[in-house]
Amino acid sequence: MRSSRLSTLKQLLAFQAVARLGSVSRAAEELHITQSAVSLQISAMESAFGTPLLVRTGHGVRLTEAGEALCSYVERVLAAWTDMSEGMAASVGAYSGNLRVGAVLTSEYWLPSLLVAFLKDNAKVKLKLHVANRDEILRSLNAQEIEIAVMGNPPEELQPSATAFAKNPMGFVVAPHHPLASLAPLSLADLASSNLLVREQGSGSRNTLSRLFKEAGLNLRIGWELSSNEVIKQMCMAGFGPAYLSMHTCGAELKAGLLQLLPLKPNPIDRAWYVVQLPSKSSTNVAAAFQRFLLLHGQEKIEHLTHQSEIKLTTSAQGQPS
Repeated sequence: MRSSRLSTLKQLLAFQAVARLGSVSRAAEELHITQSAVSLQISAMESAFGTPLLVRTGHGVRLTEAGEALCSYVERVLAAWTDMSEGMAASVGAYSGNLRVGAVLTSEYWLPSLLVAFLKDNAKVKLKLHVANRDEILRSLNAQEIEIAVMGNPPEELQPSATAFAKNPMGFVVAPHHPLASLAPLSLADLASSNLLVREQGSGSRNTLSRLFKEAGLNLRIGWELSSNEVIKQMCMAGFGPAYLSMHTCGAELKAGLLQLLPLKPNPIDRAWYVVQLPSKSSTNVAAAFQRFLLLHGQEKIEHLTHQSEIKLTTSAQGQPS
């Protein structure tokens, strides 16, 4: 080695970006500096270590053998630097960095309010939220596009890294004027001949519903397949058919008498909301802090939001002229 001079943080960041992107120009664009500035940072490191770190190719650059060896060290140094920065922020009660969260569609009725509450106390955190059906969220989690996921039915392989933080009662509901509303008692067999309103393939509620019917030895008869809980709820209130919904999506409508629970036993069915991460990955400080926030405050805040929406819709319904 020609020099014992330590590389600067800027040099490490430039090298890591070029190694990851395979391009000086793309690294410069990501770092918001010029290509010549990136090249100067790399040249300074090559001078310090006394060996080429990059080789130019027709499609960009690739690491030399020495560059490959250095890359693993740089990754560890930058990871340690990030941990130090986040750890110091945590020690004074504030977090910074990116919070990459994925959530199933049903959570959209309450998750935004919880995120706002968390970000209010952690103003330096940048939120990246991906809301989709269960299968898409699991794909994003496995691809590490998100760090943690919020869902109601984690797959078995993720159970060790899934933690329940709130109740998620699920139930069969109909409009009060639907023929099934006046029948009692009912069983799943009675619903097997009904045109059920169901979510699309890949959603958590669809998977749970299919399993319920399969365990009872019944075929699930689908009347209408829809990708929106809100549309299902509106069609159910219009009398199209029974639906299987989270009580968090229709609690206000039940309270106002626009929907009613079918007289099944049990109905609603006790479920839970889970926060999930990959078993092989450790959370960043920001993600771990949000997970703790859900465990400590999730149930209380969801109950409060549900109660507030029930009061709002009940008051509105009572004020309508007959």
